[in-house]
Amino acid sequence: MSDSGKGGFKSNFGFLMSAVGVAIGLGNIWSFPYKMGANGGFAFLLVYILMAVFVGYPLLLAEFSLGRKSGRGAVEAFRQANPRFAFTGVFETAVPFLLLCFYCLLGGMVMRYAVVNFGDVIGASFGLHGMASSDFFGNFVSDFKVLAIFTLIFLGMTSYVVYRGIEQGIEKFCSVGMPILFVMLVITVIRCCTLPNGMEGLRFMFKPDFSVFAGTGWFKVFATAGSQMFFSISLGSGALIAYGSYMRKEDNLEKSALIVPVMDTAAALLAGMAVFPAVFSEGLEPSAGPGLLFVSLQTVFDAMGKGGPLFGFIFYVLVFVAAFSSSIGMMEGGISALMDHRIRKGKPAGRGHVTILITLTTLLGSILVALDQLGGNPSVWKPFGLGSWLDVFDLGAEGILMPLGGFLTAILLGWSRRGFIDDEVRLSSDYRSRPFVDFCLRYVSPIFMAIVIFVQFSSFFFSGTGWYKALMG
Repeated sequence: MSDSGKGGFKSNFGFLMSAVGVAIGLGNIWSFPYKMGANGGFAFLLVYILMAVFVGYPLLLAEFSLGRKSGRGAVEAFRQANPRFAFTGVFETAVPFLLLCFYCLLGGMVMRYAVVNFGDVIGASFGLHGMASSDFFGNFVSDFKVLAIFTLIFLGMTSYVVYRGIEQGIEKFCSVGMPILFVMLVITVIRCCTLPNGMEGLRFMFKPDFSVFAGTGWFKVFATAGSQMFFSISLGSGALIAYGSYMRKEDNLEKSALIVPVMDTAAALLAGMAVFPAVFSEGLEPSAGPGLLFVSLQTVFDAMGKGGPLFGFIFYVLVFVAAFSSSIGMMEGGISALMDHRIRKGKPAGRGHVTILITLTTLLGSILVALDQLGGNPSVWKPFGLGSWLDVFDLGAEGILMPLGGFLTAILLGWSRRGFIDDEVRLSSDYRSRPFVDFCLRYVSPIFMAIVIFVQFSSFFFSGTGWYKALMG
């Protein structure tokens, strides 16, 4: 447990639930299932699992170990490993600032949908009352005042839990929230799979289609599965290093690095088994992105009759838990590094001061995303020719800094400071996976991360070019 004045996890269960909470987010609900269904179904899942084993596990173990060995957040953890790599920690610390600017807005939207479904359950005036789902979504997104209020509520709740600290805030919420999330997921899966034509949704997800590997298609599947795995687990965001710094020395690092991606993948599969039977039952488009979550699924719940609002409420509450657990992990990743900076200057950790600072910064970015109406407001200028400010923040974080952080971590521990984490892992296990981890960090992860960086960067800036279309099939 950290003795820096920043706090620490009281139990291994609390740590695991918190780490799983960072990994399970909004992307698990619609992104993973659709990418699986559109890229070969079970064939895609096999590629994803291979990526999680050969890249996810080694990098996850590396980040946990760096955090626990240093007892610090991303910047100081990399500085202790090699001062020349401290800038990698700076990259990872910047990620939460960028992600939270749109994540809190999406989290606020989820809250709003939970509220209106509950309103229909109790017959209150704040329910949907038969309004078309697409109309409600359009009105909500274009109403800056309401959108800002729910964004502010979500951000305020995130800040409060992080302000409460590790044991009394993050660990307490995740230890209760994650088990509840899985229970609600199972309930929703059972209900949605019993809908008319619901089994078509499962076939969309799980039917093996190896024809997608023909020609250059293998590159598309490889890149899509790899990037989804990387971002789903939240590698390169600073959050996992921060959580590792709060771990107890007796907790098994190898086992933890295995459990987190397994539970994250299980949650994504369960989410797909809930979402796509519902979507196919109404003959809706399964590739609608955010619209799938806020328009298509609400249409499904509206069509369920009297029980629809109840299942809608349950579904959006579980999505809220997923979004909220991720947002507190992201914020802690940034806050941990800033507290380290204060400690290095001889000051108290100052969790309260740092929380206020990152909250205000996030608020400014969230207001910009809200004004932009998810790209629907043409009067708001966007840089780089991108469609929305959400895309701008997403490009900076997920498109560039996160994969770059993973690449540099592999170079650091596979080449520059090979064996640096070995003694830390052996404090709590025999480290039988060391030869495998060493091989992956030296050869597999750097190559893989270079490909992810190339694909992510190209998808933002060159997706309309002929060579990109030919490469991605």
